[in-house]
Amino acid sequence: MPAEIPRRRLKLPLHLGRTREILGVFFKYGFGDVLAALPLQKYFGFARKFRSVRKAVGDGEAASRPERIRRALEELGPTFVKLGQFVASRPDLLPADYIEELEKLHDAVAPFPADEAKALILKDLGPRFGARVASFEEKPLAAASIAQVHRARLVTGEEVVFKVQRPAIRETMAQDLGILRTLAQLVERNVERAKPFRPRQLVDEFERMLMQELDFEVEAAHIETFRRNFRGEREILVPKLHRDLTTKRLLVTEFIDAPRINDLAALQALGLQGPALATRGARLILTQLFDHGFFHADPHPGNLLVLADGRLCFLDFGAMGLLTPETRRQLSLILFGVAMRDPRRVVRVLLELSGRPHGNLGDLEHEVAEFIEDYSTSSLQNLRVGEVLRRFADIVFKHQLRIIPGFYLLVKSLVAIEGVAQRLDPDFNLVAHITPFITRHVLAPPDLRKLPFEAHLALTDLVTLLRDLPSDAKDLVRAVKAGELRIQFEHRGLAPVLSKGDQLVNRLSFSIVLAALIVGSSIVLHAGAPPVVYGISVIGVAGFALAGLIGFGLLFSILRGRRW
Repeated sequence: MPAEIPRRRLKLPLHLGRTREILGVFFKYGFGDVLAALPLQKYFGFARKFRSVRKAVGDGEAASRPERIRRALEELGPTFVKLGQFVASRPDLLPADYIEELEKLHDAVAPFPADEAKALILKDLGPRFGARVASFEEKPLAAASIAQVHRARLVTGEEVVFKVQRPAIRETMAQDLGILRTLAQLVERNVERAKPFRPRQLVDEFERMLMQELDFEVEAAHIETFRRNFRGEREILVPKLHRDLTTKRLLVTEFIDAPRINDLAALQALGLQGPALATRGARLILTQLFDHGFFHADPHPGNLLVLADGRLCFLDFGAMGLLTPETRRQLSLILFGVAMRDPRRVVRVLLELSGRPHGNLGDLEHEVAEFIEDYSTSSLQNLRVGEVLRRFADIVFKHQLRIIPGFYLLVKSLVAIEGVAQRLDPDFNLVAHITPFITRHVLAPPDLRKLPFEAHLALTDLVTLLRDLPSDAKDLVRAVKAGELRIQFEHRGLAPVLSKGDQLVNRLSFSIVLAALIVGSSIVLHAGAPPVVYGISVIGVAGFALAGLIGFGLLFSILRGRRW
């Protein structure tokens, strides 16, 4: 029997008060059925029963489960709002109705006092603040869960904005992340259907994303990369970054005074045409996605401004997506496969993206074929990219395919820009603009300029392999001769089977011992083996008594396990 893999001891968070608050909110919004599967009484000392409260919406109807989870996350504060937004970008984790509801999450909150903002600025910048800043507006322009923005003027006359991190936000989020990690461990151990989603790994991914957003120097690097990618582009403005005034908790950029892209009245007053802006915005996003592979992951209207000369300006570079050239090619193959009505090609690309082998395609290929048939009457130019990708997200969730996170950020970006563009131009069709990008990636000939370099690398690898092969073979033969060769097998999913097997063997052993005791006691009683009391063998009676105890114990074990 293979040795059992040791289980790590559960590390409990120190902030039990906050843990009880979090679980209490989920109980309040009617998720007691989920939490009932977790050993909360054992770890957190909760009362045995909680009352599940189902909140009602406007007209008195009970709120849906997705709406209740959104409300719970909003009530729990910044970390959980960010968690909901993170999960909303992963359609492989939740069905479409949950994703749609979580996309409504917003992290606009009440601002914190301006003197606290100035205290943080002075702590990070010291004398530079007084030497560089001529005026500072105490009333913030906007406030969110992680930071708030103040307008200021430098001594040079430049208008800037200070993005100032909330006091103690790192400590607050670190505390919540510790609790989330503990809950993820409990879920992974106790909820069988959650194991394929690897809750602990998801918390780790979420933590990496959150830590990047909390480091404004990372966002500053994003701005610099974005500016470098669009160097020479006349239809876009990237706000100037003041790197010397930027720290991990403070970001200073150029102030852009311009209307949002969805402010149709302001755009009309500037004499700007909606169709032209829609085309420009789509081209800039598609260029980021398919050419740069580094793109703005949240191009909602609040993050897109339009200048008087028609240039577009992107704001908030905290959430950016990254796609490798191979992933861009695979996305192009998916859209191309849909247009060419080739379900096998689409399924193979989906499996490659999820890292699964090409086995029996079966139901997945049939479902993709049905999906393609739904659009077969439409030409490529009549497809809606957002609709196509959302349908694919449903298929991915149903078949538990795991796609790289960057793919879903891309989907989110495409859906967002398509919605913005169609508001500017009701006749706008993103596929007409995306077709040249797809074609370029699918039909592009191999870059022959790279061929000599790639051939040189392959030859180098081959020479290294041939050089090391004799010594590696010699080491292998030596290990075999010395009896040091070990072949190790890893068994997955056998623990429950082995446990049941052990239980079965133990019961069988007890049954044999029980039968032997009964038979032996009968022989002893019949023979009248001493000592004898009132003509009855004491050893025989003791044997029957012991047999009775074992028998009742075995019967109780069977009944308790409900195996009869």
